Amino acid sequence: THEELCRFIARESESVVVSVGYRLAPEHKYPAAYEDCLSATQHFLQHLQLYGVDPARVAVCGDSAGGNLAAAVSQTLAGRSELPRLRAQILIYPGLQALDFNLPSYQQNRGVPLLFRERAAFYMLQYLNGKATKLEEVLEGSHIPVDIKLKYRKWVSPD
Repeated sequence: THEELCRFIARESESVVVSVGYRLAPEHKYPAAYEDCLSATQHFLQHLQLYGVDPARVAVCGDSAGGNLAAAVSQTLAGRSELPRLRAQILIYPGLQALDFNLPSYQQNRGVPLLFRERAAFYMLQYLNGKATKLEEVLEGSHIPVDIKLKYRKWVSPD
């Protein structure tokens, strides 16, 4: 689905673009997609010379669920001294938090196509456990224990 866009980015930026075909939910639940992206990125970083890539100019990028995966891979590799450091991460409308689907951005965009609020929650559940049996709880915010909400409210809150 992204081949044409990847070719455009590679051509216009005069860069090497590696697109990872990771396993998809619901057939392959978390952490399958993450493991695929991490493995591919590690392999690429270990073999940069084969691709003629400057180790100081490597970035990861992703959109939607791929943005989530790019962020997770970046965080995992941040402390790895045996690999070249990533120069940047580019996150395009990433799915980064599933603690609260009632935050202002979800409310303001709840009916905006393409990814309605309910659909975002549905796909998140598909990714995590392969089914969406707890969709209403997720939309209400009752899927996260109160102590966890309090722990993360500094980062995930309407404020």
